[in-house]
Amino acid sequence: MKLEAGSVTQVKMFEMVFPGQTNHYGTLFGGEGLALMDKAAFMVASRYSRRTVVTASTERIDFHVPVRAGQLVELTATVLSVGRTSMVVEVELVAEDLLTGDRQLGTRGRFVMVALDAHGKPSTVPPLKAEAA
Repeated sequence: MKLEAGSVTQVKMFEMVFPGQTNHYGTLFGGEGLALMDKAAFMVASRYSRRTVVTASTERIDFHVPVRAGQLVELTATVLSVGRTSMVVEVELVAEDLLTGDRQLGTRGRFVMVALDAHGKPSTVPPLKAEAA
């Protein structure tokens, strides 16, 4: 089965938080969290456009609760809108305690991703299809 451009609008990614990714308080460094979120945004934008993509900008990033070493993080990246060559992707990072199952929204943010052609120039992306109600 082949996935066509424009058919994938959401991806999920999972990662464990290890001590090397945390600060002296034992919580995930903000930059580490942002790198994971950017990676998830890259994945969904690449799969959606079937093009090389780069991060053009980030929009509002909100840190809700600290994410601790030993927690599992689930990242959900969703294509919210598309322009001629760009895609706005929202990424949510949810922290889960593996022993209790408690889950909390850790971070949410938006990334603007741009599709590129073989020469590194902005390239068109398919329009976002309205989902059936």
